[in-house]
Amino acid sequence: MINLERLSLIFNNRMSKRGYISRYLYILQRLKTKPYSSLEELQTYLQNRIGELQTDDDGLEVGLSDRTLQRDFKEISRVFGVDIVYSRSEKGYFIHNTTSENASFQRMMEAYDIFNSLNLAQNLSPYIQLEQRKPQGTENLHGLLHAIKNKKQIRFSYQKFWDDAITQRTAEPYLLKEFKSRWYVMAKDTPNGLLKSFGLDRLANLEITNRPFEFAVAESMDEKYRYCFGIISPEEGEPEDILLSFDGFQGKYIKTLPLHETQEVVYEDENEIQVRLKLYVTHDFVMELLSMGNAVEVMKPESLIETIKRAHEEAVALY
Repeated sequence: MINLERLSLIFNNRMSKRGYISRYLYILQRLKTKPYSSLEELQTYLQNRIGELQTDDDGLEVGLSDRTLQRDFKEISRVFGVDIVYSRSEKGYFIHNTTSENASFQRMMEAYDIFNSLNLAQNLSPYIQLEQRKPQGTENLHGLLHAIKNKKQIRFSYQKFWDDAITQRTAEPYLLKEFKSRWYVMAKDTPNGLLKSFGLDRLANLEITNRPFEFAVAESMDEKYRYCFGIISPEEGEPEDILLSFDGFQGKYIKTLPLHETQEVVYEDENEIQVRLKLYVTHDFVMELLSMGNAVEVMKPESLIETIKRAHEEAVALY
């Protein structure tokens, strides 16, 4: 996990400004695209980017010695939680992380690529177009993560989409979850004790209290949401085996951006792609399938076929 405190210290150190972070991320970029690079290859890669690094920080001293790179590896581990190790068999350095750590690393690198591109394009508005949308409440991610890790109750103001009233909530935060570019905190609402999802874009005035709580469902949270599409977790029933058929065009999108981590391609030709998933059939999932229109056909289970068929019939009746 990224060490935010260490990252803040580096940014605030006059002798170690953004250029140093850029150098660390260039090293990670290189090892992501070309694992098992030697120190010499890394030095050459950085040498070719000295101009870019000094643009980020004109006071940056770019050291490229073996000793400097080894020190960079240690700092990368402390700041980003990414371990760079040497492979004797491959005679080079590579990124050594677990699957979950790798997912975090990939997101970090995506964020850095976007940040660098937007920073470069500050005065290039004709060449880049961003979605116009409200902030997603990500300023509260760090505080919420702190509360979850330290098992502290939180208080906040909350406004539902369908209600003009703003309510004051006290909750026990268990999990942060991302869905469709929105962030949610899954928390036990007090005093009713129900597990609910709160969208960070509708959450304000976050306060982390000193009141501890017992994490009664900590071990089951991953399992609880493992077979969920989105943030809805049914209180009863079992996940179902789902088989979907996509036309060749839509299938390419589904392959590159899977519907869910359980997705598995079971058949493919130039005209059709069939995928299998294991999911709870929730409202969120039904709406996702309906949004694809005739580009998707539900092949099983029968109950989902009937749900989709009925929804399309009701839509046709409106016209």
